[in-house]
Amino acid sequence: MEQVAIVLANAGYALLILAAAPLVAGIVKVVKAGLQNRRGPRLLQLYFDLFKLLQKDSVVSPTTSWIFILAPYIYFTGAFGAAAFLSSGDLFVLLYLLAAGRFFLALASLDAGSAFGGMGGSREMYISVLVEPVLLLTLLTIAVRAGSTGLAAMAGAAAVTPFSLPYIFAAMAFLIILVAETGRIPVDNPDTHLELTMIHEGMVLEYSGRCLGLVFWASAIKQLVFIILFVTLFLPWQPGGLSPVASVLWIAGKVLLTAVALAAIETSTNKMRLFKVPGFMGVAGMLALLALVAQ
Repeated sequence: MEQVAIVLANAGYALLILAAAPLVAGIVKVVKAGLQNRRGPRLLQLYFDLFKLLQKDSVVSPTTSWIFILAPYIYFTGAFGAAAFLSSGDLFVLLYLLAAGRFFLALASLDAGSAFGGMGGSREMYISVLVEPVLLLTLLTIAVRAGSTGLAAMAGAAAVTPFSLPYIFAAMAFLIILVAETGRIPVDNPDTHLELTMIHEGMVLEYSGRCLGLVFWASAIKQLVFIILFVTLFLPWQPGGLSPVASVLWIAGKVLLTAVALAAIETSTNKMRLFKVPGFMGVAGMLALLALVAQ
């Protein structure tokens, strides 16, 4: 019965993230538009877009194979599984689920035979090769202190000394990773369709209808998963004696502040050239290494 309760709790947690992910993406877009002195989309616009796209059939090129059709479903399933493992899963399982979705989406971009898709897929893999080692090194800073790769144990260890020097270094490194993994400026531009700058958008240009809706939804879920990882592992402090509802609201407030910070970072920086990304990720790697050494 205990195992059943854990599975149901994880499923409920994942469904909550599933429902809230488009709202967080909308908050980032609205704040970004406000900082740029333009009107921008409505707060709930992504919900309307998903509702419209999920009702439409997909137009598929005759040159594609089964990989192109299944990739959005695998990408969405991986993001949903990562959300389910956030509360009581293992760090490596969560990262492997997200990596599997990225791999199949990049593979589908090549399967379509489009020049832009192949360019976007190759750039995505180039970014992932730079980001994933730094991501692992940063999270291992918490895992070493916790003595476990279980996310619940890591969150408990982070709450003990939230403002120590290693955690400050690790938090700075993870913030850089958060920008890169969510496809934000200066690494990527989520609002462009220019062939010289697009990375994630280049991979999904051949998608339409239901498949495109699943890709958009999965990207929003992945963004929220990384934001929750950031606030639970690197901003874990909260007042004592809070009720369960107050604790959820406290975490929601930290998620909101992180979303606003992402919009501010994106507004205050410029898109960097692709060959400068290794230096940018190198800074995150050095911060993560300093955090690990300072344990």
